[in-house]
Amino acid sequence: MTAIKVPPLGESIVEATVSRWLKNEGDAIAVGDTLVELETDKITVEVPAMTAGVLTKRAHAEGDVVKVDDLLAEIDEGAVARQAAPAAAPPPAPQAAKEPAPAPSSSNAGEVRASPAAQRVAAERGVDLSTVPGTGRGGVVSKPDVIERAAAKPSLAPAPAAPAAPATSAQPAPMSSGDRETREKLTTRRKRIAEHLLESQHATAHLTTFNEIDMSAVIAVRERLKDRIEKEHGVKLSFMPFFVKAACLALKAYPVVNAQLDGDSIVYKHYVNMGIAVASDAGLVVPNIKDADRKGMLDVTRDLTAIAKRAREGKLTMDDLTGGTFTITNGGVFGSLVSTPILNYPQVGILGLHKTQDRPIAVNGQVVIRPMMYVALSYDHRVIDGQQAVLFLVRVKELMEDPASMLVD
Repeated sequence: MTAIKVPPLGESIVEATVSRWLKNEGDAIAVGDTLVELETDKITVEVPAMTAGVLTKRAHAEGDVVKVDDLLAEIDEGAVARQAAPAAAPPPAPQAAKEPAPAPSSSNAGEVRASPAAQRVAAERGVDLSTVPGTGRGGVVSKPDVIERAAAKPSLAPAPAAPAAPATSAQPAPMSSGDRETREKLTTRRKRIAEHLLESQHATAHLTTFNEIDMSAVIAVRERLKDRIEKEHGVKLSFMPFFVKAACLALKAYPVVNAQLDGDSIVYKHYVNMGIAVASDAGLVVPNIKDADRKGMLDVTRDLTAIAKRAREGKLTMDDLTGGTFTITNGGVFGSLVSTPILNYPQVGILGLHKTQDRPIAVNGQVVIRPMMYVALSYDHRVIDGQQAVLFLVRVKELMEDPASMLVD
């Protein structure tokens, strides 16, 4: 019997949540097969099988919190050979062949081949194992088979009290608390996100300043270049690379916005690891583009495409999620018109982007309609003065309204 344990999860990470089992008890396992996915506060870790055999035990259910070196599962290396033996067994005795094979009754449920987890769930939910078709190796009934059968049970077998329903049909059945509320345990990632955001609110002097950007010039540049860039370089040009470039240049002009408070010292970063907030199914993550200030627009576009793909697929690495110095978050993709983004602590600044919307503005004494975007800079007032925050945001506005100036800088 081979024990599968929780592997090291990364620096300072000591626990994870069992996110999804990919193998059931009774399944045949090959070397390298992924058994289970563990979700940490930063990444999803796949746990592979180091030996071949049959998965005989899943020590934790989905949603359980486990620590490094905890037992996850057990694999019986000799079970494959033993399972193959019944397949080579002689045909049934003659008397069994005389009768057609009837559906097994509940009295012989013990003869049904089912995994331990399936037997436990069947007992809890009152499911007759003999009526459950097994999808595991060799027809073994697995836990998901029982759960699926239990879910379909009301439609397959009406309750004995059904004939008496007309007498009481005038009164609606009381709704159980389970119909009105659902309780879901916090995942490790969601707990860490909550702790991180709460720490950001409590540990910083949080303040936000706003401005607005006329997006006409950037829209025109993007429309002119996007087809050629996609054709020649295979990437789609969005507005985010423009904002990344503008933010990097503004951080160069106002380096305190890219700094970090360490005790009684301010640490100035002479590089920009630009964090991009991404909303994934597992929660908010902030992967970052390393040395974004040293990269051109196309390189930034490629990096954005790559990290967005890894975030959607749950393939982000620890390197993707550590070392960020400044963050951009775009609520506009969901329709947000204005918001106050929260700092990605211990960073001291975060730029919030919003929805581009046609609005009337005054240009050279005339009222015109322009595509406008509100932008927000949240900052730690312990490190950044209001003047520096406002001037930083004004610099971003100037660069975005005149994108050609980014080439000069």
